[in-house]
Amino acid sequence: MGIYTDIFLTFAKIGSFTIGGGFAMVQMMEKEVVDKKHWLNHEEFMNTLVVAQSTPGLFAIDMASHIGLRLKGVTGGIVGAIATALPSIVAILLIAIFFQTFKDNIYVEKIFMGVRPCVVALILAPCFGMAKKAKLNKFNFWIPIVAAILIAAFGVSPIWCILAAGIGGFIYGKLKS
Repeated sequence: MGIYTDIFLTFAKIGSFTIGGGFAMVQMMEKEVVDKKHWLNHEEFMNTLVVAQSTPGLFAIDMASHIGLRLKGVTGGIVGAIATALPSIVAILLIAIFFQTFKDNIYVEKIFMGVRPCVVALILAPCFGMAKKAKLNKFNFWIPIVAAILIAAFGVSPIWCILAAGIGGFIYGKLKS
């Protein structure tokens, strides 16, 4: 199997079997890309995560395109992006075709009620995993807490939090050395 096929199948699987959007995909993506395929090491994956979060666009597609780009250039990036998006596109088309038939179905409603808490868990699990791997300690644990409060309670754009943390880290690094 060629590398492009491998990239496509890997990201199509990730796009097919994760519900809840980009952050729900992080844990599965890390398992595939770092642990199984060894395409990136953990630090490279975390750096890609930061870059993908900082760039405009859909997070999961940004991740897949950045990883594909690292592996096989622009073509690899395009293959990764398409593979990640394709399952969602197919699912949305199927939902659009059959929505009127099932929109008032009590069983469909109950299924969605059951899936919602699972989606929350899929989003929270990678957050805890990233917190462990981000080398949080007694000096910097407050940064994600303050950022979350600023974003959730005060509507501060995540971009400002990322910029402030980056500038603060740069200044801290300069002062420390």
